[in-house]
Amino acid sequence: MTLDEQKSILAVALFAAFADGNKEDRERQEIRRIAESLAEDSATPDLSRLYQDVLLKRITLEAVTAALTDPGQRQLAYEMAVGVCDADGRQSDAERRFLTSLKKLLQLDQAQTDAFDGEAETIVDLSEAAAPPAAIARPPVAPGPVVASVSSVPEAELDKSILNYALFNGALELLPQSWASMAIIPLQIKMVYGIGKTHGVELDQGHIKEFIAAAGVGLTSQYVEQFGRKLLGGLLGKMAGKTFGKLGSAATGMAFSFATTYALGQLAKRYYAGGRVMSTSLLRDTFQNLLEPAKQMQTQYLPQIRQQAETIDMGRVMAMVRGN
Repeated sequence: MTLDEQKSILAVALFAAFADGNKEDRERQEIRRIAESLAEDSATPDLSRLYQDVLLKRITLEAVTAALTDPGQRQLAYEMAVGVCDADGRQSDAERRFLTSLKKLLQLDQAQTDAFDGEAETIVDLSEAAAPPAAIARPPVAPGPVVASVSSVPEAELDKSILNYALFNGALELLPQSWASMAIIPLQIKMVYGIGKTHGVELDQGHIKEFIAAAGVGLTSQYVEQFGRKLLGGLLGKMAGKTFGKLGSAATGMAFSFATTYALGQLAKRYYAGGRVMSTSLLRDTFQNLLEPAKQMQTQYLPQIRQQAETIDMGRVMAMVRGN
């Protein structure tokens, strides 16, 4: 895949990220940061400009899709756009219209897109099942100092569970299949739900997503980064409808999902054990402080991450999201 083809697929993903027109400034800035970060880590120097081109409509969706002539790459672009639109939950009407237009522009086979849409819908359904649709939950962020609490929760067991989620999500990021990255966010939601429940707090999807956003982890931007690192790392590729690729190197995005999941789990543990009184700024600062050591941990656990990646199948992913 050429650099121009990579840029075209990334542009489709960025168009998808802004399709609903409701992205907060914070999420837009996070996507911009990711574009700049990917530019620094790859041989493509103008990805940050690509972000501006899409946001300011200096390029069109018609132009970038026309640049993709290989059927496999067109299918990959569509799959990535679906993943971006699904990252923060159910698709909005604007996102559905965008995907319908994209499908026409890419001239995709209906049966093939229907099959992938079905897989994506299943993952979204399972994501929503990770936490009950209705539950008792106070607002995720309340102003005030951190208040320590005495808890009977087995901390060692929670730490082990958080590490297992981080290992599994790191392994998912090494897989060439596009659906693999789509399962990372549902698993993070399930992890936070489990931590809250362990501390006696029943959470719903909205509360968990607000908590994740308050920590500074954008759902849409997180998926864009996962996908971008996979693509630029040579891990994603399609030809004649078949996925090819091999397990990525340690640098192929895996540190991102492992570290983000681990730091998010540790933050949730502190937040719910402390009575949920951390301010937004303290949540964000604490997450950043947890993120750096988590990035260093991924080197230590690389053998286990790669071992898991070699044995993961879709059935196991679905079972984990369901909680089986």
